[in-house]
Amino acid sequence: MGPVMSFPEERPRRLRRTPLLRGLIRESALTPSSLILPLFVSGAISERREVATMPGVFQETVDSVVAVAEEAVALGIPGIILFGIPDRKDARGSSAWDDQGIVQVALRRVRQAVGEGLLLIADDCLDEFTDHGHCGVLTASGEVDNDATIELYAEIAVSQAAAGADIIAPSGMMDGQVGAIRSALDQAGHGETAILAYAAKYASAFYGPFREAAECSPQFGDRRGYQMDPANRREAMREIELDVMEGADLIMVKPALAYLDVVLDARQRCDQPLGVFSVSGEYAMLKAGAAAGGLELRDSVLETHLAMRRAGADFILTYFAREICRWLEEQA
Repeated sequence: MGPVMSFPEERPRRLRRTPLLRGLIRESALTPSSLILPLFVSGAISERREVATMPGVFQETVDSVVAVAEEAVALGIPGIILFGIPDRKDARGSSAWDDQGIVQVALRRVRQAVGEGLLLIADDCLDEFTDHGHCGVLTASGEVDNDATIELYAEIAVSQAAAGADIIAPSGMMDGQVGAIRSALDQAGHGETAILAYAAKYASAFYGPFREAAECSPQFGDRRGYQMDPANRREAMREIELDVMEGADLIMVKPALAYLDVVLDARQRCDQPLGVFSVSGEYAMLKAGAAAGGLELRDSVLETHLAMRRAGADFILTYFAREICRWLEEQA
């Protein structure tokens, strides 16, 4: 009879003892290359203006948004996403597809300033541009007309691509929006322009500060008729699969922190590059918590954003992108 083998007691803490050991086995990483910076650019102001509910976030002018874009390049942030605030609004949101609209002008100016040093992403929706604040054109009864709206999304996409957008990001949660945009881009000679689909965008309570920043609160009703019910998880997978079938190059879940289970599901179900949007309410919540002395801002931001990566996100749209880059540099 051979010797009896004994096995050592399992002691996982051995690998947590020093920073180098912890770094050696770290499963997820937060890096500048995984961040996208959202920016608000307004045609209705002459000087940049801080958003009251989002300290450190501004409505930018075209000149100041160029300066922020140049800063993003210097920090190693690979891309920005632009949300436009026009100087005029109407029922159809017609300035959204105007070649001289605020987003189109900003895209051309930023491209001129940074060349190919930054991915330019354009949000494709109508809520910032309509006088009623909904994400599409309305029927006589006040409902959003899905099919009429996606025709306009397609027109917006072509105008944004012509102005220099690398990626079009439809966010209205209209049925068929990705397919309509893909077809329009291809027919207009923009076949290389990618689509980032807000594939699972929930009707969340965390959008309040964004609506102040983008001046797009609905003048009546709400958006629950087209954004997803926060109670639903399986439905998100159907939405994602439809967008992929229609030609989405990248997909996104919005918001982030309260929907990490959906992010995990999406990562396990599909191979497309997957993003999350850490939304305005998440930003405001962390800022307010830190201001009240309840948490340490840097550690809380880094932990929450690392959790998004751990859940499966390849990239994160976050208002903290610049701060995260600086904090990571300090840690290096």
